[in-house]
Amino acid sequence: MKLVCDSHEQKAYLCELEEVDYSHPLIQEKVKDIQSAHYSLLERVRIAFEFVRDNIHHSWDIQSTRVTCNASEVLQYGEGICYAKSHLLAALLRAQGIPAGFCYQRLTLGSTPDTGYVVHALNAFYLDSVGKWIRLDARGNKPGVQAEFSIDEEKLAFPVRPEMDEIDYPVIYATPQTSHVLKKHTDALEMYLYHLPTRL
Repeated sequence: MKLVCDSHEQKAYLCELEEVDYSHPLIQEKVKDIQSAHYSLLERVRIAFEFVRDNIHHSWDIQSTRVTCNASEVLQYGEGICYAKSHLLAALLRAQGIPAGFCYQRLTLGSTPDTGYVVHALNAFYLDSVGKWIRLDARGNKPGVQAEFSIDEEKLAFPVRPEMDEIDYPVIYATPQTSHVLKKHTDALEMYLYHLPTRL
């Protein structure tokens, strides 16, 4: 699939936003940890991705009612749904001058269409050394879900099944498209079950 940027200006993918609050001391401290080993920029992307994937719990997986939204909140509490986790990964990358955006999929909530649909969030990043945008899904692995860092072949959490009317949206957004959902709710489990958008 050919990815398309919604902004032609790369600086749009480096901006600090309310949800991507990378000047926050907690974010800056984590970025220093990532940079301390003097890895290449590509390695720093991998470290940031694996940190968010493996160390920030998905709210549904741990059955937590807490709703987090801004990157600093996600880092502080160590949890969030995919929308929130995408904010944190974007913040950790943008804080290092690495362009990062937001991508979305429309997936079945369960294993079949009759369970309903939900919009799922992931990220994309760009490095001159790679020469293309790469999507990463930091949702968090579990049995049946195995997302990995790869610049050669996408290894996302959820391969889209077009026969079930699932959609891989090709746009890389400079700003999050789903944060309004997080800001409207106070119970993550109820939000996850009943109030997530079904399409962009």
